Amino acid sequence: MTPSAAVTLNKTNAARLLDDLGLSYELVGFTVNESDLTAETAAKLLGLPEKMVYKTILLKGDRSGYLEACLPAGQELDLKSLAYASGNRSVTLVPVGQLFNLTGYRRGGCSPLAGKKKYQVYIDNKVLELDRMAINAGAKGVMLLLAPKDLILAAGAIPAAITRPAKNPYCQPQS
Repeated sequence: MTPSAAVTLNKTNAARLLDDLGLSYELVGFTVNESDLTAETAAKLLGLPEKMVYKTILLKGDRSGYLEACLPAGQELDLKSLAYASGNRSVTLVPVGQLFNLTGYRRGGCSPLAGKKKYQVYIDNKVLELDRMAINAGAKGVMLLLAPKDLILAAGAIPAAITRPAKNPYCQPQS
């Protein structure tokens, strides 16, 4: 796979973290359309199946505080399942305007790795069926291709059944 010619693939803090841990990955990129930052579009532009491209969403649990959920394109987050998996009674999406202050990342560039603060990460357990996956590297249009076990290790992620098929994936919260 070759990245888009218009994309500059500078190493991100997430990539540096993987380097520090001795984990292998590949940086890939695509040209970003600011009006469409969905994981579904990223999958198309990268030429990858939707089930391989994961988005990261920041939430707040009523008991645990902030947490992150990683889910594949074409799926929607099941808030009740995430609440159960995380030991919360409920979880709510964090407003986009708060993302940068809480994570150091902007909408369309959220990564579960190397954020401003470390939050517990829950990843949809369908990832365990994959050999490779793509996750945002911490910048719009820059993704990490890596083995799911390596992301789970680096992020301290907990696999859990937290998604259901999306009714309309283009109306989902965007990371």
